[in-house]
Amino acid sequence: MNVLLWVVQIALALLSFGGGAYKVFMFDELAKMPAMGALARGGWGALGVFEMVCAVLLVVPAATNWTPALTPVAAAALALESLALAGLYARYSLQLTATNPLVWVVMMGVMAAFVVYGRYALRPPA
Repeated sequence: MNVLLWVVQIALALLSFGGGAYKVFMFDELAKMPAMGALARGGWGALGVFEMVCAVLLVVPAATNWTPALTPVAAAALALESLALAGLYARYSLQLTATNPLVWVVMMGVMAAFVVYGRYALRPPA
């Protein structure tokens, strides 16, 4: 189970860091999507930085055994953010296609919830 949790954590961290960097550095491309008008550029930038910080906190504390309790906290924060973004994206489209950000946000939310459950409930922090 520990190996599966690590694989999911690393995949979630890569997705979160990539998505956060896209929100921060590629806003002009992001602004072309219809749902992106719901927040201003600063709001998307703040969400991007938040995602990048959470991505680092998903891996570094647990890997270095320095405050490993931060890992489920970061995963829970990403799960809540994913839930909020899913609500935002659902207002614009419910199509199940790979180009719909709703699909990716829901997938990341499920992964984050799995990490929270696995790291907190199955292997409680010491």
